[in-house]
Amino acid sequence: MTYRKLFLFLMLLGLTLTACAPSTKPSMILPTATSEVDDQVNLEITPFPTRPAYAPGELVAYTAQTGDTLPGLATRFNTTVKEIRQANPIIPEDATTMPPGMPMEIPIYYRPLWGTPHQIVPDAAFVNGPDAVGFNMHSFILQQGGWLRTYNAWAFRGTRTAADIVDYVAINYAISPKLLLALLEFQGGAFSRSFIDSDDEAVVMGLKSDAWTGVYLQLAYASNILNDGYYRWREGDLMDFLLEDGSLVRPDPWQNAATVALQYFFSHILSVTDFHHAIGPDGFSQTYQDLFGDPWDIEPHIPGSLTQPELQLPYVNNQAWAYTGGPHTGWGSMAPWAALDFAPPSERTGCFISSVPTTAVADGLVIRDGPGMLVLDLDGDGIEQTGWVVFYLHISDQGRVPVGTFVAEGDPLGFPSCEGGRSTGTHIHIARKFNGEWMTADGVIPFVLSGWTPVRGDEPYQGWLVNGDVWIVANSNPDNRSMIPVDEVEAGESDS
Repeated sequence: MTYRKLFLFLMLLGLTLTACAPSTKPSMILPTATSEVDDQVNLEITPFPTRPAYAPGELVAYTAQTGDTLPGLATRFNTTVKEIRQANPIIPEDATTMPPGMPMEIPIYYRPLWGTPHQIVPDAAFVNGPDAVGFNMHSFILQQGGWLRTYNAWAFRGTRTAADIVDYVAINYAISPKLLLALLEFQGGAFSRSFIDSDDEAVVMGLKSDAWTGVYLQLAYASNILNDGYYRWREGDLMDFLLEDGSLVRPDPWQNAATVALQYFFSHILSVTDFHHAIGPDGFSQTYQDLFGDPWDIEPHIPGSLTQPELQLPYVNNQAWAYTGGPHTGWGSMAPWAALDFAPPSERTGCFISSVPTTAVADGLVIRDGPGMLVLDLDGDGIEQTGWVVFYLHISDQGRVPVGTFVAEGDPLGFPSCEGGRSTGTHIHIARKFNGEWMTADGVIPFVLSGWTPVRGDEPYQGWLVNGDVWIVANSNPDNRSMIPVDEVEAGESDS
């Protein structure tokens, strides 16, 4: 059996193994108490296992988790992609994501102060993906007790119910509505408290802010932080963070992205003692299970060796468009850097509705729109939480293709503008999701458009598009270096 065939076999085998959490060591430790009050509270916290001090380069057993990549694993285990490949020669050279459940051996280089191995929820329960399909939030909230059942407030240009608000945040940030509801219960007693006063409602997620107040804005603020933790752990960027008292949290290398995202979020809002309770088995994971059952029964949402379908530039390339934004956030203001920006040709600057349309990057079905936005479903099943979808922003409402329209690659979708979100000039913002997870524009599955591959810069919006030996620099004030060359074949056909 060839390595590639064996790798494919392990991908199938992994589907039967993904509900298993990583093995842990038998030794136990309690979080360090910081006061006499903490000592009393800590007695109620379940002890968590710890890791030994491994010898440099020691091979440790690891079971691949959904969305794992070799660069991310290398950073987490303080090793290199080369060393992981040497220890696991079965992995093909062109592998992107690892097959969930695949047994691996990872050379580890010990870092002190690794945190708890307890996993709170799987990644498939974090994203607004297949697990959320068919979940009726309105019915669920109405079936519960608590103040959230009758809650309504002004949000996104109208008075909205709690279900409307949670659904809006969940779909835009691509975070599971179940997770958001569980956080509202854990932090604000959404289903267990009959009443919430205005002061508590203003900071219901525990985030202190004079501007981000109330259920809607608190959820949006929390989702921004959650996504930042989730995707930075995915990429190997978030390796530690601080608690309220300045103590260091260094997530366990075996951790999954959803758990680290929740740890990271709780580090922003809780005391040291409350943090350790929240991330343990008696904390948030218990709240989630009480509401929605065992999350570890969920199928993984990212398969092994995931690849992007062939996509074209989001315009007819017979006129030169500008590359105005390198990898940056898909929605919000933090990670993931899932989006790219393109501006149509014009002699004008600032905000206006362009007469040059943006087009479909592939065949698909238009399944959602909103202020300045449009979502193209590439598998045509009409469900945003499954398969590949492409998210467009800053498309004018005027002349936009309506929801329910099947389009072919290259068909016009609408006209670039400044509508939707924040923008200082007419352009389109475009990003991808797979099974509800944002796909980083320059990750192991790069956002390749007509052969152009993005490369990130040091800051969001910076970077390049690369095609062979041609490098196009991203610039919000484009010049000749930012103009994407015209496709000579298409231009010739257009002129004839």
